[in-house]
Amino acid sequence: MADIRKLRVGLVFGGRSGEHEISLRSARSVVHAIDRSKYDITLIGIDHDGGWQLLDESEFAALTAVDNSAVVDSGRPVAMLPVPAQSKSIPIAGANAPTLDVVFPILHGPYGEDGSIQGFLDLADLPYVGAGVLGSAVGMDKDVQKRLLRDAGLPVLPFDTVSRARHDRNAGAVAAAAAALGYPVFVKPANLGSSVGVSKVDAAEDLDAAVALAFAYDNKIVIERGIAAREIECAVLGNDEPEASVPGEIEANASFYSYAAKYIDPQGAVLRIPAAIPPELAVRVRQLAVQVFQVLDCAGMARVDFLLDKQSGELYVNELNSIPGFTTISMYPKLWEHSGLPYPALIDRLLTLAIERHAARSRLRKTFGPLG
Repeated sequence: MADIRKLRVGLVFGGRSGEHEISLRSARSVVHAIDRSKYDITLIGIDHDGGWQLLDESEFAALTAVDNSAVVDSGRPVAMLPVPAQSKSIPIAGANAPTLDVVFPILHGPYGEDGSIQGFLDLADLPYVGAGVLGSAVGMDKDVQKRLLRDAGLPVLPFDTVSRARHDRNAGAVAAAAAALGYPVFVKPANLGSSVGVSKVDAAEDLDAAVALAFAYDNKIVIERGIAAREIECAVLGNDEPEASVPGEIEANASFYSYAAKYIDPQGAVLRIPAAIPPELAVRVRQLAVQVFQVLDCAGMARVDFLLDKQSGELYVNELNSIPGFTTISMYPKLWEHSGLPYPALIDRLLTLAIERHAARSRLRKTFGPLG
């Protein structure tokens, strides 16, 4: 019996965002866990300037052996054209071009999680893991995401958005927004994740520093009412019929679940899976997670984060992450592992969903004319 050809997975990591280093950690975990009996991997790193590089496994191992490393002249420059058929191989001067069957973009933040790479891959007519252009874009933009969820009748905390232009025209705009919401508030870049650039502001005198930090990463910032809350997270998996994992809880050993608590301080937080919440609340979390996933037009995967008010018991949607962290300590794979889907099987399912979604789109007509 002839061997079944292994699928070639293009794992794309790094990128032009402040979450570059986190992306490398996620990629390292995927490489270690993927089923090599079913998949061959092509490793493609994107540096901080947007250059694409092809790495062999030894180069990748050296790059990711140390945390906080970055893609810098780590491999051979490559260029993938956004042209169907041609784009299924990666042109490399003087070398055979590896072919790709499916792409796993494990890119966090702008230029990767925001619809940019997804639009490129759509033009290339390549299957890829995760949401399409629209779901990725609204999943990345906290302002647009929260407005869509609010208009769909889903519970979100009061918030305001201030652009750099609005701030430059009216220096008091942020202060007025924060005062209207009431302290404490959270100040966040609208388009970033991993708590990069996020500050909890307890008093007006600390606002300017938080605003400057957020504007260092984005031209639009979100100011959101802060509450004393438990942080509940739920993973979603699927395309047209998504499923939700058991909910988990993050107990941060600080005022909030910061970047340091997530990735630097090993004692920064405790992950509890499943979350110690009543069964009926767990059902509500899972139902809401699927609703959020569908309202924001997501596909493949997402992690939905909730805030559970410690005083009122009200549950609020905090945000959706369309490419959640995939490190060994990340909640998304841990939640599915606790729900009965181990890490290698999760990767396999995501790649299958990507191919199924691409096949469904490929059946759509591309020319006008009568049916039949």
